[in-house]
Amino acid sequence: MIRVRVILIAVVGLLAAGNQASAQWMDTRQTMGFGPQFFGGASPIPRETVYYPGSYAPGTIVVDTAERRLYLVQGGGQALRYGIGVGRDGFRWGGVHHVSAKKEWPEWTPPREMLARRPDLPRHMVGGIENPLGARALYLGSTLYRIHGSNEPETIGQAVSSGCFRMTNDDVVDLYNRVAVGALVIVKN
Repeated sequence: MIRVRVILIAVVGLLAAGNQASAQWMDTRQTMGFGPQFFGGASPIPRETVYYPGSYAPGTIVVDTAERRLYLVQGGGQALRYGIGVGRDGFRWGGVHHVSAKKEWPEWTPPREMLARRPDLPRHMVGGIENPLGARALYLGSTLYRIHGSNEPETIGQAVSSGCFRMTNDDVVDLYNRVAVGALVIVKN
């Protein structure tokens, strides 16, 4: 009982002192698992609205692999621009597809080709924060590729994947909420 009082007095004292570190420690979002770092940290390439002229319909996703950016066309000459991770050498591709499915906290089963290269990978992973597909995934037609989250924000802006497009979990959740199944996806290589 005395120990609890001492801890309570210490916590109240820290809060009263206005110490920023203690305020972060007491962030109830973090306690409940939904704090600022829940989705794996901020993107090294901030999401922003940019001028984007062209004839693409609003809702179209344009992936520019050379630039390592994904654009969600908004209309009126504007787009939301996100930083992405792209396929490493030998794994980049281009084409036109549609979003064929959307999944929250998707499960992951590495394809045979990936398992042949990396036999150390698990054969299947349930969805969750440790899953390499992250918080959301948008599936691209009948391909093996997806636009998905990542728990490795430091890979955004890099060529590190086996052909999928990685985003921070915060960015993929934002995109997921804005895009419908059937949306056109144009991948420029």
